[in-house]
Amino acid sequence: MRDDLNVPKMTRRSFIGKSAKTVAMTAVSISAVKASLAQNSKLGVGMIGCGGRGTHLSQALKHIQDKDKTIQLVAFCDVYKPRLDKLADIYKGKKYKDYRDLLNDKDVDIVFVATPDHHHAQQTIDAVNAGKHVYCEKPMTHWRQWELAKKMTEVVMKSDRVFQIGTQAMSDSVFRQMKDLVNSGKIGQPVHVECGYFRLGDWGERGMPIDDPNAKPGPELDWEAFLGDAPKREFDVSRFFRWRMYEDYAGGMSTDLYPHVLTPVAYVIGVKMPKIVVATGGKLRYEEREVPDTFDMLINYPEKIDLAMLGTQANEYQGTSLRGQNRVPIIRGWEGTLTIDGDDIVYWPANALKTREPERIPIEKGENLIDFIRAFIDCCIKGDKNTLSPVDLAFWVQTTLIMGMLSWKNGKMAFYEEDKGIII
Repeated sequence: MRDDLNVPKMTRRSFIGKSAKTVAMTAVSISAVKASLAQNSKLGVGMIGCGGRGTHLSQALKHIQDKDKTIQLVAFCDVYKPRLDKLADIYKGKKYKDYRDLLNDKDVDIVFVATPDHHHAQQTIDAVNAGKHVYCEKPMTHWRQWELAKKMTEVVMKSDRVFQIGTQAMSDSVFRQMKDLVNSGKIGQPVHVECGYFRLGDWGERGMPIDDPNAKPGPELDWEAFLGDAPKREFDVSRFFRWRMYEDYAGGMSTDLYPHVLTPVAYVIGVKMPKIVVATGGKLRYEEREVPDTFDMLINYPEKIDLAMLGTQANEYQGTSLRGQNRVPIIRGWEGTLTIDGDDIVYWPANALKTREPERIPIEKGENLIDFIRAFIDCCIKGDKNTLSPVDLAFWVQTTLIMGMLSWKNGKMAFYEEDKGIII
């Protein structure tokens, strides 16, 4: 498979220097945010997508609204009226069936995109063009939308709007600390990385319940709007409510879960576009779904680093050193290795078999969704585009994951030719 689309030249904005201020939202930072809004109105927030993720994000935003007084939930949008009514009524917000109407609302300053994967890019593009700051859930696009991922990246980078992708693991200080250690030469030249994601669940009835088995397209359910640019199909209640199970709208392990893993790891080791990606896996347990429940990737970067990412939804055991649902990364360099054990970063020299005890470095703070959103809002207030999870990093990660899906679907290795900006 070949895509002869030119990839724009992008320079990664360095946010390492400000990481101490942005990774951990300290009391001083929060006070500064409050002071900056003392003579101004709160930033209005609009939520596009009122399903499980939109509900969870709204709860976090309500906490910030009440505690920090910096924002106000003002508008909600969903193509399914019962969900829209339920969430908007809780927070007493305006209701919109079409997201473009929400974007035209002058009271909305920030948009949170929490819709199915295949809507993320276009809704982000339209929101930025409407002058809104955007928090977009991962992944940035569906796996078949590489061209749209490039367009989304260009639009965001050319604008003065603030953008953050929803990989909340980037709020964990461990990754900023590990990056500082790698940059200091602690492990020498990085050469090999292991990471992964393990969970139990098929995204069926337990993970994505069908709200109403008798639901049908009509005034309360806009099936055509849900489909968007996905293949046209007759209405199916399972596809509408359990969309993560289907290739038309999701990618399974690769694009639904791996952004949480690859984003912080790519940030730590400083890689951008991959050179070669090969993937294997499939439906090894859950036959009802279309997307793979088990997915393993090998990634080769031009920086002479190999990365192995492993995962399944058939078993949630991740090893003895747990940190969320992610398998903790093991980052090997010529001179040593970094990994995580409990609340410590652990350093082993390259000749680890001759070392009795590793060096331990305390982790300053863990992952926290509210802190992650607070950091984004702080950037919106200041007009600072250096968010914890910026669009260029999201694009490099998404390209890698798209290459993994193409490799798996075609049974071939995927190559990225940087000079031509094409995937082969």
